[in-house]
Amino acid sequence: MGLRQPLLDLIGLALPPRCPGCGDVVDADHRFCATCWSGMRLIAPPWCASCNLPFEHDRGDAAQCGACLADPPVHNGVRAAVAYGPAARTLALRLKYGGRTGFAVTAARLMTRLIPEDAALLVPVPLHRWRIWGRGFNQALLIARELGAASGIPVAPDLLRRVKATPVLRGLGPRGRAKAVAGAFALAPDARDAVRGKSIILVDDVHTSGATTTACARLLKRAGAAKVTILCWARVIDDAEAD
Repeated sequence: MGLRQPLLDLIGLALPPRCPGCGDVVDADHRFCATCWSGMRLIAPPWCASCNLPFEHDRGDAAQCGACLADPPVHNGVRAAVAYGPAARTLALRLKYGGRTGFAVTAARLMTRLIPEDAALLVPVPLHRWRIWGRGFNQALLIARELGAASGIPVAPDLLRRVKATPVLRGLGPRGRAKAVAGAFALAPDARDAVRGKSIILVDDVHTSGATTTACARLLKRAGAAKVTILCWARVIDDAEAD
């Protein structure tokens, strides 16, 4: 025990913690520098009562955005820690493609506050096995496990399965995205018993168009889930920022 702290101090000098958004040295792991932190937009009410799209002004607790009024969503809301922007994008890309799996902890710490009180089960959006073989992990599952550790809510990693490989959805319109994910997901044989009557939290890293999470939420609702709320690290608010 006597040697542990000096060793940790030495490691800290050699490998100081860095901001997940820009790489600058910061005072502790999983913290953003002042510039990146001030540039991020935390998402909180006022927001759409159906999809949690943030409003500029409070319109009342029951107010809905135009998209939800025209086409009510299958899910019960999209709760995101931050709006998609430079720092949020960097964290997501470094987690997904750079192998920085510790950033799942960073994301989960800001997402935990948004878990609904009635949440009973955390279900990560699944990856196809080819993606897992290439990447080595499913970033949504890593985040879900951190959320589960922080909240005590059980994680069901195999409840949903991605049975069809899908192309990159970037650049496709709403119809193209919906077509690309059609038939891509399936439920585990015992899924109905696991979700029936429960409030499910569907965990993902970035919410863009919602085609993937809508397909997953529809399956869970058909299996008997009482509610399916999407919880993610970042949400694209302005389509021009999506990539």
